[in-house]
Amino acid sequence: MTEKDRPLLERPEKDRPWVMRTYAGHSTAQASNELYRNNLSKGQTGLSVAFDLPTQTGYDPDSVMSTGEVGKVGVPVPHLGEMRHLFADIPLTSMNTSMTINATAMWLLAMYQVVAEEQNPDLSPEEVAAQLAGTTQNDIIKEYLSRGTYVFPPEHSLRLISDMIAYTVHQIPKWNPINICSYHLQEAGATPTQELAYALCTAIAVLDQVKESGQVADEDFEKVVGRISFFVNAGVRFIEETCKMRAFVELWDEITRERYGVQDPKMRRFRYGVQVNSLGLTEAQPENNVQRIVLEMLGVTLSKNARARAVQLPAWNEALGLPRPWDQQWSLRLQQVLAFESDLLEYDDIFEGSTVIEAKVAELVAGAKAEIDRVQAMGGAIAAVESGYMKEELVSAHAARRARIEDGQEIIVGVNRYETTEPSPLTSDLDGAIMTADPRAEQSARESVSAWKAQRDEQEVADALAALAAAAKGSENLMGPTLAAARAGATTGEWAGTLREVFGEFRAPTGVSGAVGVAEAGTELTAVRERVRATGEELGGRLRLLVGKPGLDGHSNGAEQVAVRARDAGFEVVYQGIRLTPAQIVSAAVAEDVHCVGLSILSGSHMELVPAVLAGLREAGAGDIPVIVGGIIPDSDARKLAEQGVAAVYTPKDFGLTEIMGGIVDVIRRANDLPTDR
Repeated sequence: MTEKDRPLLERPEKDRPWVMRTYAGHSTAQASNELYRNNLSKGQTGLSVAFDLPTQTGYDPDSVMSTGEVGKVGVPVPHLGEMRHLFADIPLTSMNTSMTINATAMWLLAMYQVVAEEQNPDLSPEEVAAQLAGTTQNDIIKEYLSRGTYVFPPEHSLRLISDMIAYTVHQIPKWNPINICSYHLQEAGATPTQELAYALCTAIAVLDQVKESGQVADEDFEKVVGRISFFVNAGVRFIEETCKMRAFVELWDEITRERYGVQDPKMRRFRYGVQVNSLGLTEAQPENNVQRIVLEMLGVTLSKNARARAVQLPAWNEALGLPRPWDQQWSLRLQQVLAFESDLLEYDDIFEGSTVIEAKVAELVAGAKAEIDRVQAMGGAIAAVESGYMKEELVSAHAARRARIEDGQEIIVGVNRYETTEPSPLTSDLDGAIMTADPRAEQSARESVSAWKAQRDEQEVADALAALAAAAKGSENLMGPTLAAARAGATTGEWAGTLREVFGEFRAPTGVSGAVGVAEAGTELTAVRERVRATGEELGGRLRLLVGKPGLDGHSNGAEQVAVRARDAGFEVVYQGIRLTPAQIVSAAVAEDVHCVGLSILSGSHMELVPAVLAGLREAGAGDIPVIVGGIIPDSDARKLAEQGVAAVYTPKDFGLTEIMGGIVDVIRRANDLPTDR
């Protein structure tokens, strides 16, 4: 009898599918709400909210820091009114919502809870809170290492996280108050061993902080452990990724049992969601990204004993720009075909007893334990952040990977191998192949904040913010005063600004100075070094390159790799990290007397911020300093930037860093009327 012929009752019982999400949000709360409701109607089973950078870093749309960034990489939510618009006609007590928010996580959770209360006026706030289910990312340590949307110093950031965890355990028991997030570690260059080790060190730091705070009784501490979730990355090496996830399960079970004494196996379960690797998606031959996404999805779904609880997939064109609704639908359909058409969910763990899998898992576990011990010996994750150790290790690992791609050891189809291609109907109209954020979003958000402030009780807001500041100076759990500020009508910028006044701000180490770059210079790099040296002599000194990141974009991986390779090529590199205003970049360029300014922008704000830098240089009498730009920049925008005076534009298709260094030398020589054939 074949499987098809077996009676229905005898067939294997299917496992429950994972929560299916798409990471979405742009322009305005109203536009994002329409997108969410549309995606839910197509079979999406949870929401994953992308907030814009001002919201993530605690600025209102009318702040100078928000210029060019409003609504670009997510939705602006500067006050409770916009949170109402974001979730209009979406019943929050029956929804599972993931919010990618970190430094301002407490504030966004408070507004989310208040909107849920308003949707359910017949229930008490406590009854509403008990029904809410979802996740706030809230992992600030990885922000210091990779993503860059941190605000406060480590000590105070951990307090906010600890207060949120204690509050949710008691008041919102179905909420995951933190996603320990290894996703961005991989994008910053982490090897699987580093990804395991640094994520678990972060979890240890957070759990230790909650325990030391005394806000959760010993008998309830396993509830804290049981609500810790993880957010991981899955690359295209899906066998290795499968083993990495099995290693995570094994290590987490051991840590929670031995370090924290958790006896209930359910509370020791490694619970994670996943966004598969966006970093590996290519601008060249982007149609190849579809099979990359599928292979990456398999790495977190094939193994039943280490299967993701929630999955969100990028779209095929994310290396080109903002995906359209159709592109997101395609990614959702990839999940649905795997879950509902294949037999994946009908079997027990298919890797049980595999000697190959067991050996690789053992190797990863051993390597991760050694690295965890190394970090703990330094004083834990926070100490390893403040010393720069983890950041330098990630930058070095990323540099090694880039070098492998450039010399062909690591093959990327369509990029460094098999580059010949037929014209693609998917990209025949590049401007039409992506969605553009509403250019009126920033003005709309400014008007929204102005109108919101005009109708609120200013004294009530002032009193609520004063109470928040007083609590921050003491030891009170800050969730209560934060909820009061949300109900009073405070804005995102006011909440964060109040805490900035008490806690101060922080600039994490860049990791560039201590990073290991190219160990051995090949012929190409040696030739570029000679050109850098010779050009410097012709201009009377060593060539100086300023690498700057204007705006709120904290994704510094590319800028760091450019800075490291430029240093290896012989440039004197000026790199001051993330979140600089155009005025600060201009000031540094003039003060350091640089020969070239390189700007890195991945948030889509290049058409606002690059012209501001160009104008600033002209006003400072330094308009002759050439400016180059790198980022996710559509061809039409690249042409406009060139017309405004940008000397060169580099996008993800320009993967050869040494070749880029040669291009920078050419730019400098042209700017100084020197022949470029030397």
